[in-house]
Amino acid sequence: MQRRLLRAGAILAALLVGSAAQADWEFNMPKGVTDISQEVYGLHMLIFWVCVIIGIAVFGVMFYAMFKHRKSKGAVSANFHESTKVELAWTLIPAVVIFAVGVKATFTLADMYNVDNADMTVEVTGYQWRWRYRYINEADPDAEVDYFSSLATSRDEINNRLAKNENYLLEVDQPLVLPVGQKVRFILTASDVIHSWWVPDLAVKKDAIPGMANEAWTIINEPGTYRGQCTELCGRDHGFMPIVVEAVTQAEFDEWLAGKQEEARQVAELTNQEWTVEQLVERGRGVYQSACAACHQPNGSGIPGTFPALTGSPIATGDIQEHINVVFHGRPGTAMQAFGNQLSPVDLAAVVTFERNALGNSVGDMVEPIDILNLSAGE
Repeated sequence: MQRRLLRAGAILAALLVGSAAQADWEFNMPKGVTDISQEVYGLHMLIFWVCVIIGIAVFGVMFYAMFKHRKSKGAVSANFHESTKVELAWTLIPAVVIFAVGVKATFTLADMYNVDNADMTVEVTGYQWRWRYRYINEADPDAEVDYFSSLATSRDEINNRLAKNENYLLEVDQPLVLPVGQKVRFILTASDVIHSWWVPDLAVKKDAIPGMANEAWTIINEPGTYRGQCTELCGRDHGFMPIVVEAVTQAEFDEWLAGKQEEARQVAELTNQEWTVEQLVERGRGVYQSACAACHQPNGSGIPGTFPALTGSPIATGDIQEHINVVFHGRPGTAMQAFGNQLSPVDLAAVVTFERNALGNSVGDMVEPIDILNLSAGE
């Protein structure tokens, strides 16, 4: 008996010490940083406490009856079969509770679906396995900002060659940047399979379905970094589709937007520039690591039986036009995606040139960005 008490005391002490050491470890859902997220949190807590009260009442009566009217005291079962009062009580009380909770939930859902009077619109498109963000500007389409956001965690961390950092699998190369205090409308769709865009702190979780456009919205109250993930089983690298939202002040957002517009203008100018093989290989190295290395591996060795190697590949060392077509259009029926609408002409030319002159290949030829632009214009 004494040994059991000591063991129980040790377990309790371990739990208390563990709780103190894990002060940030929370079981509950986050309150979030938007009015809607806090409304959802309030609804969640309301239903939670209603369930707790019902549980205490029901189990309290049950355990009291079991103890008070136990067989050892000679208790005899009572008959409530014809009790109209009891029938009315256990029908009306749950009905009132469900109606009250339903009314509260209906108002919350109505708020979540009201996308009217948005200050700006962002189109979110899911790809295997990255997100595309397009800041829609109906007044001046040339000023739209459009870019991809991909996982930034290195393959060395994923394959346990390096220690995992604090935001392992929750970091991206380009976050979605939004201004605080502005109503942002999201239009969500997908290019291949069903994805789901979910950021708990914003209380936004919406499916992105090919051929359909779903809507959601948010007004972020506080600047900060808010993380989420794809919550749809969308394929092999489903767990590698993080979402990062950077909420900034309006002035910071305007400055960032102007920078992205200038960046887009410079990329457009690069399309008409004459490039050398070395320049394209250098640029293509980064593009390859971001867009291709997940499947074909950083060194081009591929994954036997799943993704072909590029080192010595007949595509990467053969006819250059076929190589361009494969990268641009993908391979229907395989995991090879079409990158024609995912990468700029400069990046497409760079990655094809890189694959033909790196990763153990040394074909010596190159693709000019203007060739990719002409191919795109002819589609």
